Amino acid sequence: MSRAFVKESDTPAGSELPERPISPHPNYVTPSGLAQLRAGLDEAQARKQALAAEGDDMEAKAELKALERDLRWLESRVGSARVVDLDGQPRDRVAFGASVRVADDEGEHTYRIVGEDEAGADRYLVSYVSPLAKALLGAKVGDEVVWKRPAGDRTIEVLSIDYPA
Repeated sequence: MSRAFVKESDTPAGSELPERPISPHPNYVTPSGLAQLRAGLDEAQARKQALAAEGDDMEAKAELKALERDLRWLESRVGSARVVDLDGQPRDRVAFGASVRVADDEGEHTYRIVGEDEAGADRYLVSYVSPLAKALLGAKVGDEVVWKRPAGDRTIEVLSIDYPA
């Protein structure tokens, strides 16, 4: 067959964005985590409408492609979210949604165990599938647990457990 009859792509080779990865773990979220996902979805939908109004601008088209990919991811994450009722969590041990104050040889820190999409080390929000959360889940006040880290294991003591509203 002649090359004259083969459809060429409208986009340059290698410019396609890969899909955002979806975690294989259940999508547990706190109520505030679901609110954050929904707000992100609303914001992305509003931005998509604004870009559509801009017409055929090449930059707008490129941003729109990335935005559509993000919208697919956000819709998937909102649709698969499993909100955990924090009022139903045990108060005597660490579970999803808990704020846990711990002590180690470097001092005291407070971490909150949240969903993967809510996690942010800069805010001391750790994913429930992280090594730290796995070490803490099920622990009680006074327990010492081993946090398995790439930089070496660290023993931490649980000082308090709280479930924020």
